[in-house]
Amino acid sequence: MTFVPPLKGHVDIQDVSIVYGSRGATVEAVRNFTLSAQPGEFVALLGSSGCGKSTVLNAVAGFIQPTHGRILVDGEAVAGPGAERGMVFQQHALFPWKTVVENVEFGLKMRGIQHRRADARTFLHLVGLGGYENMYPAQLSGGMQQRVGIARVLVNQPRVMLMDEPFAALDAQSRMMMQELLLYIWHTVRTTILFVTHDVDEAIFLADRIAIMTSRPGQLKQELHVPLPRPRTPEMATEPAFVQLKREALTLIREETLKVLGDWRQSIMGANLKAGTVPH
Repeated sequence: MTFVPPLKGHVDIQDVSIVYGSRGATVEAVRNFTLSAQPGEFVALLGSSGCGKSTVLNAVAGFIQPTHGRILVDGEAVAGPGAERGMVFQQHALFPWKTVVENVEFGLKMRGIQHRRADARTFLHLVGLGGYENMYPAQLSGGMQQRVGIARVLVNQPRVMLMDEPFAALDAQSRMMMQELLLYIWHTVRTTILFVTHDVDEAIFLADRIAIMTSRPGQLKQELHVPLPRPRTPEMATEPAFVQLKREALTLIREETLKVLGDWRQSIMGANLKAGTVPH
């Protein structure tokens, strides 16, 4: 089989705003968000909790539609989910009654592809799970379950892989192993990756660029280029360039966190004033 070369997978998010709710009870999750990713590029979305990172990812996946703006993949507007955009969730979302190989080939089956077992086995070997084909998800560790989820996405040979904090539930050792494995997979298949994370170290270790978002409603606050050479190694975490970039990213995120805390304090003070009580 052949892998899709990095000639496709250009993501263009143009002035996107996303509002949830109706009849006056609305929440503006994302406002005028603009970002692009080149074919084969690894871009991390980083920001405080609730800033709209996952909302942006879901919009690129086609699960939700922007209230304003548009999202293009290779020049075509995203109108709904599609096999060319694969999603890896924080929870593996595997079918517990299906074997590992049946889970991986499920997307191919839904597309009507008859000869799919060989492709499923190929991608299981790619994620280091050759020999586990006939096991069930409950028999695997959390990291192995996520690897099955990644293989299930990759078997469709997507132009874009969307990853929503896929390693957040893993212990530190498993997380580092999965990060290194992901970089190996990405180097092999060269698909475009949009990766959501709260972890600054993870974003720097994995990405070519980091898009830092403001607090809600999420906007693009700043893009940071990661100057570290590839292949990346864990030892790079102590290099001056890594430490400096981490300091810069943390400063930008802290600015947004302090804004949220300030707004919260103001709302509490306002409520107390109306009630006739002011905390000391």
